[in-house]
Amino acid sequence: MNIRNSEPADLMNMQHCNMLCLPENYLMKYYFYHGLSWPQLSYVAEDSKGNIVGYVLAKMEEDPDEATHGHITSLAVKRTHRRLGLARKLMDHASRAMVECFKAKYVSLHVRVSNRAALRLYADTLKFEQSEVEAKYYADGEDAFAMKRDLTKLLSELPTPRKLYIPFREKNNSVTKPTEVDNEDTAPTGVIFDEKDFADKAIAQSGVDVFAEDNLAKTLESTTLS
Repeated sequence: MNIRNSEPADLMNMQHCNMLCLPENYLMKYYFYHGLSWPQLSYVAEDSKGNIVGYVLAKMEEDPDEATHGHITSLAVKRTHRRLGLARKLMDHASRAMVECFKAKYVSLHVRVSNRAALRLYADTLKFEQSEVEAKYYADGEDAFAMKRDLTKLLSELPTPRKLYIPFREKNNSVTKPTEVDNEDTAPTGVIFDEKDFADKAIAQSGVDVFAEDNLAKTLESTTLS
């Protein structure tokens, strides 16, 4: 089984999975809305043949009066692939993406009051807490539990970004002062990289070993600057 970020080509299969598993169904434009607005947040589970057997559709809420938070619009796993932990993995992937991409403080969702299996997953396994009951939330008149999962612990675990120093040599092969780059793969004009420089911790000053691939080093060594 494979969990991966959803792609536009997956949307019809996600919709099909939704219609097989849940009474709440959506038009295709709603899936496109999620995919185009928050492509980082939705995930699919696929079997060894590449068939989609589960998905999570997620978004960020846009209320400026509340703390930054995400929302799970829909989660489903086909009956043939339940009890494999796929729902938990899909939810964890979406939640971590909310934190890493948008620094979300929590994630919310709604669940039918009669859906005991989902309630056990959310409350017992994923540690969601019930915040309120929304009367007649669903189209058929059933109430929903509004639930939240605190993501601040995940947020605190994210490493603090550090400056990356990339050393380089000029055309005359004289070693120059390392150039400061903010997470960019670009080098100053008129320089070529040297494999030796990448392996030199003292020059790199970043605390991280960076080694050039052999083929990349050979390419750079043979580069002629005009």
